[in-house]
Amino acid sequence: MVSNGMLSQDEIDALLKGDNPEPQEELAVEDYLTSIEEDALGEIGNISFGSSATALSTLLNQKVDITTPNVTVVLKKDLAEEFPHPYVAISVNYTEGFSGMNLLVIKQSDAAVIADLMLGGDGTNPPEMLDEIQLSAVQEAMNQMMGSAATSMSTIFSKKVDISPPAIDILNLSDGEGTETIPDHDIFVKISFRLKIGELIDSNIMQLLQLDFAKSLVDGLLNPTAESVEPPVPTQEVKRPEPVPAPQMQTNYAEPTPTYAPPPQPQRQASQPQHFGASYGAAQPNVQPAVFSNFETFTPNESEARNLNMLLDIPLKVTVELGRTKRSVKEILELSSGSIIELDKLAGEPVDILVNNRLIAQGEVVVIDENFGVRVTDIVSQSDRLNNLK
Repeated sequence: MVSNGMLSQDEIDALLKGDNPEPQEELAVEDYLTSIEEDALGEIGNISFGSSATALSTLLNQKVDITTPNVTVVLKKDLAEEFPHPYVAISVNYTEGFSGMNLLVIKQSDAAVIADLMLGGDGTNPPEMLDEIQLSAVQEAMNQMMGSAATSMSTIFSKKVDISPPAIDILNLSDGEGTETIPDHDIFVKISFRLKIGELIDSNIMQLLQLDFAKSLVDGLLNPTAESVEPPVPTQEVKRPEPVPAPQMQTNYAEPTPTYAPPPQPQRQASQPQHFGASYGAAQPNVQPAVFSNFETFTPNESEARNLNMLLDIPLKVTVELGRTKRSVKEILELSSGSIIELDKLAGEPVDILVNNRLIAQGEVVVIDENFGVRVTDIVSQSDRLNNLK
């Protein structure tokens, strides 16, 4: 019914409901992405977010699973319907390797659980609203995830990929909040993953990419440029040693060599000397086995062996030292849960292996099942060990 030239609310709702199916029918993935592009985007997301799950699991001390992604296409005007509830949006710009923005969207309730775990909680009683500290905790978790994803993308595309620090914002499009976070593009590719964190979260985490940026990723994967491929080493620069001419071998024998002189075969001379002499008419070489000096071995007598066995049972304290630092009393008193202490060792540098507080070796940290271990890479020389005892 029309009243005074105005539509009633029921008529407006009916018109809106009648208009909704049309964009959904037009917005098919195959209209914007080929099957190869869709599979390539899914594979890129699968590899990059697989490494992100490992980084997030280390941060939260929880088992993190991210399933195979689902690739769809969504219009910017339909994002409010795609995200009807408040979400947390983390935007990252690529500063090297690519030119574009990556928008990561997660439910606010899931972000609250991650924030509670990051701040030392168990995640069972997360806050309903996120304050500044909790948003910073989520931002740090997403920073680690996206950093790990950028490293994986660097491996996939064989070039350096770097990102800017992530920016975080609350996305509540139904109330007009967070609209400035979304890039000014009409069409987006949404890559949705199922995220499971222990028994606390079983939800979805979504990645929004501009359509042209998504296509550039696929093009870079399927058609790598010459800059991303290492050039082969030119063969003309490799200089091989010239073979020794056959006439020079005449100086090695008392008798003249025949006209035909085969190339030298040093291995054959050593293994079959009789053929060598027969071919060139020279005398049989006198081959003798090598004689080595006898080295005296120390054999302890009965009393010495008994004393040595007694020493073998003495327990020693083995310590692996990751690094050291010096801090004032004030700085020590200011330490709290989550504080970071910088050590005097660089990442990847060998750790010190001490026996009774004396340095004897260096090694690298490894993980055996669920325990840490150290693989010995270098033993300190005897002179250095004696100097350490002083």
